[in-house]
Amino acid sequence: MRDPDEMLEEFDDILEELRELARDSVILVEGRKDRIALDRLGVRGEIVQVQDAGGILGVAEDLASRGRKAIILTDWDRKGGQLAELLRVALRSSDVPYDDSIRMKLSVLAKKDIKDVESLPAFASLLDERSRTVR
Repeated sequence: MRDPDEMLEEFDDILEELRELARDSVILVEGRKDRIALDRLGVRGEIVQVQDAGGILGVAEDLASRGRKAIILTDWDRKGGQLAELLRVALRSSDVPYDDSIRMKLSVLAKKDIKDVESLPAFASLLDERSRTVR
C-alpha cells in the first residue's frame, strides 16, 4: 500500500489543479451529488450536470458557442468511462478544448477505494485518517 501522507499530498495537489483549471473552464459531471461533492471540496466555478443540460451534444454545442473549455470529470466506473468517451468525441467535433487529466489522476489515485466523484469528500477524510494513524 502507498504511503498515506504521499496519497493525501497527491490528492491535495490534484484538487488544487482542478480549482485552478475551473477558473476558466466548465466542469462536466454526471449528477447533482457530484456537484455537491465538488462544492464541499472547495471547487468553485461553473459545473454542469451533463444529463440535465440537454445531453452530450447540447453541452458541446453550448460550450462551443460560448468559447469555453471543458474539464471532463465523470466517474471512473464503466458507465463513467463510456460517458467520458462520448464527451471527448462530442467536444472534439465541436472544437471545444477539454482536459480529462484530472479524471485520470483521480482514478489512478482512488480506484482501490472509490469509483465516483460524489465519494471524493469521504475519500479525503479517509486519506486524512490514514495519514494521522501512521504518525
